[in-house]
Amino acid sequence: MTKKIGFIGVGNMGSAIIKGLVSRDYIELHGVDTHKENLTKLNKEYGLIAHESATDLTKACDYIVVAVKPQQAEHIVKEIANELTKSKCLISICAGITQDTFSDWIEGLCPVVRVMPNTPALVGKGVSAVCLEDKKLSDDMKAFVPAVFEGIGQVHILPEKMFDAFTAVIGSGPAYVFYFMEAMIESGVSLGLTRPQVTEMVKGLFLGVANMADQSDLSITGMREMSISPAGTTISALVHFDRQAIRGDIIDGIFEAYQRSIELGE
Repeated sequence: MTKKIGFIGVGNMGSAIIKGLVSRDYIELHGVDTHKENLTKLNKEYGLIAHESATDLTKACDYIVVAVKPQQAEHIVKEIANELTKSKCLISICAGITQDTFSDWIEGLCPVVRVMPNTPALVGKGVSAVCLEDKKLSDDMKAFVPAVFEGIGQVHILPEKMFDAFTAVIGSGPAYVFYFMEAMIESGVSLGLTRPQVTEMVKGLFLGVANMADQSDLSITGMREMSISPAGTTISALVHFDRQAIRGDIIDGIFEAYQRSIELGE
């Protein structure tokens, strides 16, 4: 049976999810956005059905994905509330807004799923947390929503109480990785490599390491130890990092992100 899924907001993340769903012939894609050029492009490329308003989209769809900025969410959700029924499902990818808050805004008219994807979803390699704790969710909804987000990468079913931890480690994680990549690039330039050369090298390094970690049966620690020779260059750098408590600083930084995520949700 065809399932109709509508996106309120088809910016970067909304478009990424749509792209991940186009190969599924049992899904009919709908969208609404203030930027009409986005809708036109997605219609031409993926057959997206464009709507004039969020209300019209909600009437037409079984699943409604709210993919707007958090500060816009309340107004939009209350606008569509009259079109929601218990047979529909509201999916939020708005950072920091709890499932209970969404349920309050719509007065419990339909089940709500909270999802948090991270930015590599834009290239189909994301990691998403999905909360399926709303008791109004049917078994079909519980199966369908994770399948939607598998189109853009890994999916992990988590209780909502773990979303702040997920945000601190995984949601913010891409920025940590880019930060370390930048430091490696700057060190390469300072040692005489050209910026284009070392940038390409560092990107290749991270891509190779990620693939190695994905395909190896060794633990992350085992793979690190495999890269170290006694009294060599690598152990010299790692011992320096340990003397500077780099590992502890990383952990402390993630705990800072965790506390900030809690604050933003209050």
